[in-house]
Amino acid sequence: MYIVIVGLGGIGRNLTAIASEHGNNVVVIDQDESRSGDILERYDVLAITGNATDKTVLEDAGIDRADALVSTTSDDAVNLMTCLLAKRFNVQNVVSIVNQKAHSELFKEVGVKIAENPDELVATRLYYWAVNPKMQQLVSIPGGSIFEIVAEENAPIVDHEIRDIIVKNFVFIAIRRMSGELIIPSGSVKIRPGDTILVFTKKESEAECMRLLNKQFKPLPD
Repeated sequence: MYIVIVGLGGIGRNLTAIASEHGNNVVVIDQDESRSGDILERYDVLAITGNATDKTVLEDAGIDRADALVSTTSDDAVNLMTCLLAKRFNVQNVVSIVNQKAHSELFKEVGVKIAENPDELVATRLYYWAVNPKMQQLVSIPGGSIFEIVAEENAPIVDHEIRDIIVKNFVFIAIRRMSGELIIPSGSVKIRPGDTILVFTKKESEAECMRLLNKQFKPLPD
């Protein structure tokens, strides 16, 4: 697969590493020459120093034969313009970071797959994991994530049926009892203290899901 990655900040560097390790042909574009040089020393990629909103820079990157372009800069205007140009070159899969939620619709209107405000998402996860050590992410998948949470003693949901849980854009996949018993959830199953719940939530609803579950699965403060 031929992938063009725009921006060599933290996300762009990590994406380059993942794409390279999976054996893809990777081209990276960044305006900072030192970043481009550093990535060349680390990975077997083509690095171009330049502005990806410049059509000739994209042409140098081989955009006409790219299977995918991912724009990861901190500037939504740059990301959007880059994606629009990629669309004009008929790149089939165009993906971008969106730093400000207010800009999301602009990207969606032109058919760009987006990941909204990654810094905010990471911060939200860190917060809820900090306040609830019994919540743990297991895997991130396209469009969502799977994590587990433990029903603590005296939590509001304990001894209530699953149908009583306040739910918004998440589903329970399985329940593991302290005895080791694995249960496929149904509305009539009662939550017991120590139950570990496997949960799936959409990416855009993750913060609200964590807030709701923490509220119901942790004991109320005195």
